[in-house]
Amino acid sequence: MCGIVGAVTRRNVFGILLEGLQRLEYRGYDSAGLSLLDDQGELIRFRSCGKVKALADKCEGAQPQGTIGIAHTRWATHGKPTEANAHPHTSIGKVSLVHNGIIENHEVLRAEIGLEGFVYSSETDTEVLAHLIAREVEGSGNFKDGVVSALSQVEGAYAIAVQHLDYPDRLLGARSGSPLVVGIGIGENFLASDPQALRPVTDRFIYLEEGEIVELSATEISIFGQSEQSVASRTVKLDDRIDASEKGSFRHYMLKEIHEQPAAIEQTLQGRVGQDRILSNIFGVEAASLFAQTRAVQIVACGTSYYSGLVARYWIEEIAGIPCQVEIASEIRYRKVALLDNTLFVTLSQSGETADTLAALRQARELNYLASLCICNVPNSSIVRESDLALMTKAGTEIGVASTKAFTTQLVDLLMLAITLGKYRANGLENESQLVERLHSLPSILEGVLAVEPALKDLAELFVDKDHALFLGRGAHYPIALEGALKLKEISYIHAEGYPAGELKHGPLALVDEQMPVVCVAPSDDLLEKVKSNLQEVRARGGQLIVFTDRQAAFSESDDVRLVHLPSIDPVIAPIAYVVPLQLLAYHVAVLRGTDVDQPRNLAKSVTVE
Repeated sequence: MCGIVGAVTRRNVFGILLEGLQRLEYRGYDSAGLSLLDDQGELIRFRSCGKVKALADKCEGAQPQGTIGIAHTRWATHGKPTEANAHPHTSIGKVSLVHNGIIENHEVLRAEIGLEGFVYSSETDTEVLAHLIAREVEGSGNFKDGVVSALSQVEGAYAIAVQHLDYPDRLLGARSGSPLVVGIGIGENFLASDPQALRPVTDRFIYLEEGEIVELSATEISIFGQSEQSVASRTVKLDDRIDASEKGSFRHYMLKEIHEQPAAIEQTLQGRVGQDRILSNIFGVEAASLFAQTRAVQIVACGTSYYSGLVARYWIEEIAGIPCQVEIASEIRYRKVALLDNTLFVTLSQSGETADTLAALRQARELNYLASLCICNVPNSSIVRESDLALMTKAGTEIGVASTKAFTTQLVDLLMLAITLGKYRANGLENESQLVERLHSLPSILEGVLAVEPALKDLAELFVDKDHALFLGRGAHYPIALEGALKLKEISYIHAEGYPAGELKHGPLALVDEQMPVVCVAPSDDLLEKVKSNLQEVRARGGQLIVFTDRQAAFSESDDVRLVHLPSIDPVIAPIAYVVPLQLLAYHVAVLRGTDVDQPRNLAKSVTVE
């Protein structure tokens, strides 16, 4: 969730910290703060409620100066979004700490440390850790040893950056369950939750492993943990464009990212799909032997990624002919799983740091799965490093909290997985070339789908004053209905529910009236006539229908039926295309309602806490 930035340099770090927070704001924007060790040797702190801009405005008159500092943008867990609860948290005027994660035993620690006279000014679990570190550093007489001792008493998840008045040239970082990277500069070094924060100052990074602690000066990096690799051998050079996070001419990141989907899918296919086949070894050198043994697939994910897994179930069972189960990561962790022999464990995560999905993967290692495969958008993320096999999506940086291009590129990867698994069936896969042709057609099809945007701007007005909406689909389009409903609720704050169209009569029909817009995904496929019958049930109850379809479906428009015609699309790839107008609809509804599209309330881009 929260975003962390730290810097130790030979120049003023204020601008670096502030820009880093701005680039990480998608991780949380309830409050923000920073601390510096100034030129007079004093530890100064600035905090504010709301977004990073509020912090920048607060600092403007003070013009903070210092060569070492830490900063934080918050997604609230313990304690409301107030200035008192904003990070950094301090202790005894010497320790300043920023934290991403949850200290699960903070109440026990608070009770213990409170007896020693520490004063609390917040409701957060993080302040407890600041006091604990202060106590342990004082007791050990050493910065690193004190931090190590403090963390040994902590239960939960954390990524931290901490500075100490008595160690003016040192910055400490540590991670357990939450991501943290080291940025390597020339005569300066950095810490951050995400490399994106530091791209203006460096392109060289080290991804810290679980349980590692790092000590930074302007010229030195020391990493303490299990790895015996040198700093140089662990350094990764990124080549992503620095300006990937710029909106350009678009009003919002979300709209930009929706329109980037044809190019993102083209990039995801590049180098992986030949003229008539999926290229070998795109999942890793060991994939062929593992896929040949695969007799079932277990997909685990959260949120939007979970819905992409639901679509993939249809593809894997139809194309590959093997059973596929899809489960929410936070649920599978806490039940006893009955495994089929030779089950491939597949995780889906856009960030690669989703706490529940990571925990499910680590749990799966202790069980009798054949192997683990992750599909992810962030190279070198925890889930990539900890999986046996990996296939990256090539969506590029996605800033909008409501995922769009990361979802569609994830679907493309999953379809490639289904095709590849199908090749290992006893009789092989006879239609691989036809399926690959459909993959190649996706970018141009999505360009055609994006052309319906003007019609969606008009339709958005139907939702402006509504409190509820229902999204319907059947087959592989049922998960697309779920995703459409999620997009609407995420950014417009309209309550929306996705439902299988055939289940209307088993309860949801009771909700339908003239105040309930009903959105249906209804392409020409084998289930079209069934869907048409379901929609007649809505019309009979006075519901307003918005139907996404193609002209071959032969729907008739009327006062209570609004049609959005898409190009004729092959049923296999239709789910990837049909989600795009639902994204656009949600976007334009949110714009009309005046919500913060890119940073909707109460949400964050990367969910790194349980």
